[in-house]
Amino acid sequence: MNKRKIIIIAGPTAVGKTALAISIAKKIDGEIISADSMQIYKQMNIGTAKVTAEETLGIMHHLIDIVNPNQEFSVADYAFLAKKCIEDIISRGKVPILVGGTGLYISSVVYNMDFNNSTPNESVREKYNVILFEKGPDYLFSLLSSRSKEAADSIHPNNIKRVIRALEILDFQNDFFTFKNTENVLSNYCSKIYILSLKRELLYNRINNRVDTMIENGLVNEVKKLIEQGLKEETQSMKAIGYRQIIAFLNSEISFEETIDIIKRDSRRYAKRQLTWFKKYKDAMWLDVENFDIEKLTEIVINDYNNSNKVST
Repeated sequence: MNKRKIIIIAGPTAVGKTALAISIAKKIDGEIISADSMQIYKQMNIGTAKVTAEETLGIMHHLIDIVNPNQEFSVADYAFLAKKCIEDIISRGKVPILVGGTGLYISSVVYNMDFNNSTPNESVREKYNVILFEKGPDYLFSLLSSRSKEAADSIHPNNIKRVIRALEILDFQNDFFTFKNTENVLSNYCSKIYILSLKRELLYNRINNRVDTMIENGLVNEVKKLIEQGLKEETQSMKAIGYRQIIAFLNSEISFEETIDIIKRDSRRYAKRQLTWFKKYKDAMWLDVENFDIEKLTEIVINDYNNSNKVST
């Protein structure tokens, strides 16, 4: 059976995924589906580096601003909506281009993943909630890391709900099959994956500059407005990089200078985890953005996409 092809542009934060995706979309009549776990939230624009209307250059973007910041949103929710978007885009004769840095979102499209293949256990969950209360989220994540590096690499440390769920699964299965075994079954799409990379020093400079721009553009006021609407630091969306540090600053826990430094540091660490995740896509094409301008990168991706007869990733 011939599978329909989709383009996936992945890579660490601040590497230039959006600009490339828009350039590609303009040349092949494509539409973009965001694979960013923070850009799904409304009103969270500056801290998520959300693409502006002007920056889209008229290219349709999907799965941005789809839920309120106080709402829960799962990977299963994302997979359902992303595949729905893909079908709609293909039905209109256009090319779906999945773009983002959230590896688990991308995997939910590339693979037929089952996120509900074990029964929750409330007593075990309560045990880890007590640990969370007594020792904090960093300790909880370190506990997961010590038991399963694969599980830890697949979950953002701030996604406490999924960290606890992973520990719960490990208590009963001793194997994090939710993210392992299910990734052997490809989805109904032939995913052409292109991963953007950049020399670490250059990437970190871009990340630092992006954080400075976020601060200049009013990230502090964005967080203040969200808090005024009733969002709290324990709300999942507010645990994102940038938001949780600003909350700590507003609570007088750290200085403004420390806030900026910590946001930069945590963003760099997140980029490193993203790159680790993307290495699992064995057939992906890696593109060094230092060696090619956006026009050349666009040409490389389009030529490879058009010439490929592969049926699987």
